[in-house]
Amino acid sequence: MLKYLDMDMQQIKGLSTRDVDNRLKKFGYNELPNKNKKNFFKIVVGLITEPMIFLLLVTVCIYFILGDKNEAVLLLISFFGIISIELYQESKTEKSLEALRNLSSPTCDVIRNSKQITIPGREVVVGDIVILSEGSRVSADARLISAESLEIDESLLTGESVAVEKHINNDDNKANLVFSGTLVIKGHGIAEVTNIGQNTEIGEIGKSLKSINIEKTLLQRDVNKVVKLVAILAILSSLFLVFIYWLQSGNFIKGMLAGLTLAIAILPEEFPVVLAIFLTLGAWRLAKINVLARKSQTIETLGSTTVLCVDKTGTLTENRMKIINVIDANGVFYSDFNETSELIEYGVLASQKNPFDPMEEAFIEAGQQVFNDIGDIYKRRVIVKEYPLEEDALSVVHAWGNGTHIKVVALKGAPEAVFKLCNLDNDRRHKLKTEIKRLATKGLRVIAVAKGKATNFIPDSREEFEFEFLGLVGLADPIRKEVPSAIKLCKEAGVRVVMITGDYPETAMSIAESIGLSCDNAITGAEFGRLSKRKEKEIIKNISVFSRVTPSDKLTIVDAFKKAGEVVAMTGDGVNDAPALKAANVGVAMGKRGTDVAREAASIVLLDDNFTSIVNGISLGRRIYDNLQKAMSYIISIHIPIALLSLLPVIFKWPLVLTPIHIVFLELVIDPSCTIIFENEKASSDIMKRQPRGLNSSIFNRKMVISSLMQGLMMAVFVVFSFGLLLDIGWENDKARGMTFLILIIANILLVLSISGKQALANIIHHENIAMLAILSITSISLLIVFNLPMLRDLFQFGQLSLTEVLVGVLVGAISVVGTIPFRALIKRTVKS
Repeated sequence: MLKYLDMDMQQIKGLSTRDVDNRLKKFGYNELPNKNKKNFFKIVVGLITEPMIFLLLVTVCIYFILGDKNEAVLLLISFFGIISIELYQESKTEKSLEALRNLSSPTCDVIRNSKQITIPGREVVVGDIVILSEGSRVSADARLISAESLEIDESLLTGESVAVEKHINNDDNKANLVFSGTLVIKGHGIAEVTNIGQNTEIGEIGKSLKSINIEKTLLQRDVNKVVKLVAILAILSSLFLVFIYWLQSGNFIKGMLAGLTLAIAILPEEFPVVLAIFLTLGAWRLAKINVLARKSQTIETLGSTTVLCVDKTGTLTENRMKIINVIDANGVFYSDFNETSELIEYGVLASQKNPFDPMEEAFIEAGQQVFNDIGDIYKRRVIVKEYPLEEDALSVVHAWGNGTHIKVVALKGAPEAVFKLCNLDNDRRHKLKTEIKRLATKGLRVIAVAKGKATNFIPDSREEFEFEFLGLVGLADPIRKEVPSAIKLCKEAGVRVVMITGDYPETAMSIAESIGLSCDNAITGAEFGRLSKRKEKEIIKNISVFSRVTPSDKLTIVDAFKKAGEVVAMTGDGVNDAPALKAANVGVAMGKRGTDVAREAASIVLLDDNFTSIVNGISLGRRIYDNLQKAMSYIISIHIPIALLSLLPVIFKWPLVLTPIHIVFLELVIDPSCTIIFENEKASSDIMKRQPRGLNSSIFNRKMVISSLMQGLMMAVFVVFSFGLLLDIGWENDKARGMTFLILIIANILLVLSISGKQALANIIHHENIAMLAILSITSISLLIVFNLPMLRDLFQFGQLSLTEVLVGVLVGAISVVGTIPFRALIKRTVKS
């Protein structure tokens, strides 16, 4: 992201739109091949090798061998139906991943058609003029045109951690070049692109950079444990069923079919599929609200956040600064800066000509108002030396002139840093500090301005100049209007908001009061750093405002909150913010004004730099986790009656209830239910009125597992008991099977509504979850067709049911689910998570 540019933009035209289009056609996009990207063939092969799909194909083959072509053909049609659903889900997931890759791709500032624009790094072409700034990642191999104090980290290519100085030097060809994937640590420059994509140094080495990191999270580990456990139970149960059936009937092939039916019924293929879909689509949904999740655990951690540490400027405020008041060197207060032309002039000279920083934009705007032609300020001079902002020198110095002759020196920065460079005595500093408080209590950011004496040489450091203090400037940055309500929402959600700013305590307190933060407890970064560990632990519990904070202070603050047991989200945008962003449970980088270093260290990127987007992200993170838990609960519950209906009839020497065709029908209902329906569920009304979830709490917590098992067992009791009872009272096998299957499907439909909760019917009525209405309607219609078309009824081995019998089946299915509601309420009240 561009922060500074000191070259005259009119001197560089860059490529035209036509040139860019032609080069894109000729050379393609600036990207390396993505080996993980799935095409249609890869997706199909992956699906066919899934255990459940593979077993279904084996079953089709067995039916063909046995000569039961009708059953085999129907199973084959069902196989293609399942493949179609899976393909839809996979393609949706891939599209979401591709969108996320494009969003998370580093941006690049270029000059085209004589204008400076920001484009995705993949759109850079050979011949583009790129602007390099501190904290940005180099998008392509390029040759330098201009460089100022430029240092680049090339460790990605060389393995050396020491930054390399870059400059225009015809004798050292390597010093002129910058390489794709390397990082600008210091300074800025302009370069012309020479190679892109695979033709870059990094492309030839063959390394692949990934923007979205994938690692095993607590959620993934939990799911993997459950999958392994259920898979072992499924295999052992299936082998046991084959053995028992073979012993009882002597028919090994029929036993194999029974075993395959059970295996298809309870193999836990839904768990990892559901997790992958929810995390991918969850990240996609977050991106739609301007929250880009770069790491998969972000979705888990967002809902657990207890402390939200936010920068004031640009996050709580609009990042649109304007000079409001000026105090000159004599302490005279001005509401109209037109009367302080020298101070404004030097403020402009200490800024970039084409700034990105809102504070520097405010100085340029003021200069345009004070001077008829802002070019009069520069007077054809150029910056011969820049002394940039550093953590131990909170000021910027620009030395203007020609060659080694410095004619004008301009300084602006934090008042205490400027006072020190101007060698002001203690009495004068004390009087000026009173004026600083006067401005700060109005919520203004305070900047000091000074001028230096001309020299005939270029000093190595800013301390070698002799400066004269010119005055103080108060800049206003309006608060975002939506911030107070968002902070109120955070309080209700049990999330503590802590404001962190480099401004004076008075400025910080004024802003905090206006947005609804507690002003009772505030501390400066320096004061906090001097505290003992014991005192630090006590104070951190109640602090809401940190002022005069440096980037290194942020890391100390994050560590203190984490030691106090908090789950911390921290915002940052600069190179020096990276350690704190990495240390936080959720590092939040700014998408508009943040550096590439900050974005890569963070787990999420705010695409609009807006505080409200973080709060919306926390809410959505909670919703995604809630819905994922609902889907997992549904998978556990629905598989219990299916498994027992496959196993118990063999043990009790009853006719088989479920055959592969029944299981396939159920899978066609279960798969979209646990993915599409629950993934589309709206957030519950109390989602932001609950306390945050524990960071290490498992999705398969005791309360959820007991509730799911109880619900599944209750359904199993009703369907198994119904089948046994119907056989005892003399019903034919096919008719009893049809009634039992009807009860199971009705129970499944009501299970979806039950797990969805109170909002389920409201979502359907108000069309807020169209997927639920569509899938449940299709299920009901399909069931009616199966029972009323003789050919299908015979293939499913169902007997015909009268209307009265159907109504009885619907009632029994409803009771099997509704009857669990009191028990679930009891579990919710008495069982700890």
